[in-house]
Amino acid sequence: MSRRLSVALFAGLCLLFASQRLQAQPDDVEQAVLQSLTDHRDASWQIAQKIWQAAEPGYQETLSSQLLADAAEAAGLKVTREVAGIPTAFTAEFGSGHPVIGILGEYDALPGLSQQAQPERLPRADEHNWGHACGHHLFGTASLSAAIAVAGQIRSGKLPGTVRFYGCPAEEGGSGKVFMVQAGLFNDCDAVLHWHPGSRNAAGDRSSLARIAVKFQFEGRTAHAASAPHLGRSALDAVELTAHASELMREHTPDNTRIHHVITSGGEAPNVVPPFAEIYYYIRHPEGRYLKPLYDRLELCARAGALATETQLRIRYEGGIREIMPNSTLTSIVRRRLQTQNDLQWTAAEQQFAARIQQTLDTKDGLEALQTVDDVDNTIGKGSTDVGDISWVVPTTGFTTVCWVPGTPAHSWQAVAAGGMTIGEKGMHLAARTLALTAVDLFRSPAVLKQAAAELQQRLGTEKYESLMLPGQKPPLDYRNPPKAGAPATP
Repeated sequence: MSRRLSVALFAGLCLLFASQRLQAQPDDVEQAVLQSLTDHRDASWQIAQKIWQAAEPGYQETLSSQLLADAAEAAGLKVTREVAGIPTAFTAEFGSGHPVIGILGEYDALPGLSQQAQPERLPRADEHNWGHACGHHLFGTASLSAAIAVAGQIRSGKLPGTVRFYGCPAEEGGSGKVFMVQAGLFNDCDAVLHWHPGSRNAAGDRSSLARIAVKFQFEGRTAHAASAPHLGRSALDAVELTAHASELMREHTPDNTRIHHVITSGGEAPNVVPPFAEIYYYIRHPEGRYLKPLYDRLELCARAGALATETQLRIRYEGGIREIMPNSTLTSIVRRRLQTQNDLQWTAAEQQFAARIQQTLDTKDGLEALQTVDDVDNTIGKGSTDVGDISWVVPTTGFTTVCWVPGTPAHSWQAVAAGGMTIGEKGMHLAARTLALTAVDLFRSPAVLKQAAAELQQRLGTEKYESLMLPGQKPPLDYRNPPKAGAPATP
């Protein structure tokens, strides 16, 4: 049985369970959870706006993580900071015993995407280079709001078990959750929920691309490029040869492989032979088992570039993340909660904002996307996320809500703009309600949690979770720092 396919045997129980519960009016616990989210909506939006304004790089989200951890502590959750050896990672939990339901939150931003909350390309006046083009300011805040609302019902004795919020840094290339998995922070979880801002509402058995990230740095020898070029050894030449070799390699890779790169450092002036250069790669594939052999071949490209140019190679292997292991048992519940909670409507001002954004987009989807929930069963997303590693060790499911103008691509200034105003706030609140009510369902149904665990084992089969990190690898806390020369070269 393919793990990419829906598992009807497991989904059957959940479909029955969901239809029975979700056709009824909210009971007192559900109403209390929803009321908590409504009461704290303005405060949550203020936190999200502060994180949006801070727009901090991965592993450097000092203010963002503090805002969320302090809010959790103020709500009575037990906060443990600097988990997994990461200064900006934390957990916040309430309750005791099982079931343990985890809710993930993220809060790192992306480089080069500074943007005001305006429907035109307009970088911030403070020259801040970063922007929340993946909506992680909404992600972290909505997830914590849901955890706090659920904690209130555990405190009142109406729900059993433990709710745990995970403050997860550096999702954008830093693989923070992988190190949290390795630290054993998910070992006692019965289920994990997550969500993501997007331009459509969607839920289903969707996987993702596994990914390895690596930086190849070359040390050469400087010289005057006109009067003494023979004395120089160009690090940039090594980068260009590596890039050319990797382009040729593309023809001879398994189907659905993605290889992409940026040159992050290539010299300062044409008349100076560059003594240092760096090229930064991602390799992706729907199945993580293909990545290490692909990486080995990519490394040969870099070694060939160094050999041909008589430069020294230094390898910064930033590690990898696995593909998401879907779980239809959990997905069937979250999909119905998203459907019943979806009340997205935009004001005339928000529609005017959207219309101006759409003038800048190649794809102009209609606003009817606000009222629909797409079924993405048996699909593979083109992005990568370190949620994948969690899903190999505990049953996990997620969804997206409309936080951007339909048709907006992630990692764009248009996403930053919409996420900084009320369009993003409304999608965030929908996500918080969906997470909280799904968690309530799971706390009340040990049988569903048992089925979800059985489904995970069924999908895994004989395959075991293996991290794409190197043995003993530490979190790359400085991976967002500008590249620099001077460290010892890799043999």
